[in-house]
Amino acid sequence: MANWPALAALIRRVGRPLVVEALRAWAEVRRGQPDVADPDACASWCEGRLAGLANPTLRRVFNLTGTVLHTNLGRALMAEEAIEAAVTAMRSPATLEYDLEGAGRGERDDHIAPWLCRLTGAEAATAVNNNAGAVLIALSALAAGREVIVSRGELIEIGGAFRIPDIMARAGCRLVEVGTTNRTHLRDYAAAIGPDTAAIMKVHPSNYAVQGFTKSVTAAELVPLAREKGLPVIEDLGSGTLVDLEIWGLPHEPTAREAIDAGIDVVTFSGDKLLGGPQAGLVVGKKSFIERIAKNPLKRALRLDKVRLAALEATLRLYADPEKLVQRVPTIRTLARPATEIHAQAERLLPALVQALGAGWQAGIKPVRGQIGSGALPVDLLPSFALSVKAQGKGGGLDKLAEAFRRLPIPVIGRIQDETLLFDLRTLDDEAAFAAQLTSTLTLLPLEGEGQGGGA
Repeated sequence: MANWPALAALIRRVGRPLVVEALRAWAEVRRGQPDVADPDACASWCEGRLAGLANPTLRRVFNLTGTVLHTNLGRALMAEEAIEAAVTAMRSPATLEYDLEGAGRGERDDHIAPWLCRLTGAEAATAVNNNAGAVLIALSALAAGREVIVSRGELIEIGGAFRIPDIMARAGCRLVEVGTTNRTHLRDYAAAIGPDTAAIMKVHPSNYAVQGFTKSVTAAELVPLAREKGLPVIEDLGSGTLVDLEIWGLPHEPTAREAIDAGIDVVTFSGDKLLGGPQAGLVVGKKSFIERIAKNPLKRALRLDKVRLAALEATLRLYADPEKLVQRVPTIRTLARPATEIHAQAERLLPALVQALGAGWQAGIKPVRGQIGSGALPVDLLPSFALSVKAQGKGGGLDKLAEAFRRLPIPVIGRIQDETLLFDLRTLDDEAAFAAQLTSTLTLLPLEGEGQGGGA
């Protein structure tokens, strides 16, 4: 069977081993059937079976959900400089751990530590694969086998079950909770300090907000107590940022430099969220503590490869000129994008959408409010505009319509809200490609009566 001419094109595309595997499956499924030896029927069946293997599962999409840093859709888009640096590192041998001047072994951190120190004011810096890893290795290096004090109001859980108590347990620390969910005082920390205390930890509540009758202890208040007792203060900023977002009219998010200036000994934050770089966990602070973290056995398990280091170094270099960040870093550009610009884009695209949908659907422009995402500024929303689609008259079919958009060559992912399919345009950076796809939707979208049906 594998020599049938009908299978030749398929063999050239995916290779003989996969075709043979599909043929065996065909023979098993069609055992005893009259078409088991039909070359055309067999080739068609095998092609369908192997179609999924021939196409990548990690695909480009249009993120029009209204969440800028969408965890499920890859978070930050990297700057062109970072992309070029990553590609160069992939194509060629690189000085990952090689010192050109001394012709000997170098350190991976040497590529990014000087920039992190320059941008945060820290004495030293290191990096691991993500912020969860940064928190884990910091606790393991500085407090394994001993106690770490944390306010009950900061025992966060984010993403895929990242919970501060669980991370502490994996790091070998004993959690000491102080205060209450909504109010923690300096005296609570002071009363909890004992001979087995290794550190005090602050955790930025990046994915929620407690409002009303609340009290928390600032770094400015906590650091003097820690100094008096000879303890380090570790702060997890979560998303974190290297610049004040208020420059672009956005709400304030604590910066790494603010934490260092306040006297925090070790600060951890992400590289792939508000920073706009590759996935990474960045650790900055006092040299003595960073050296202990960098020498921890976990560092090898959590270290960055040459591709992400190259992209991270290129991203950090852009921050040397903050005034140009909005032009050069896609995350900053998207967050700072004026709503008026988004509305103008919606007006340009609406006619093509109306034509593509045809009868049965009502398309328009709707003011919406999106979010930054990935645990950054969870209660602050971004004014934006969306292309909106709803069924005319009674009925729905929106789920089927949304599925049809996801079947496009570049899948379009929006959100359904109040019986309306919304495509928030704040994150649409390739208007031409999106518009070009609308001309092909006539064969993919449910039209006429289907659009007014009962849905899938």
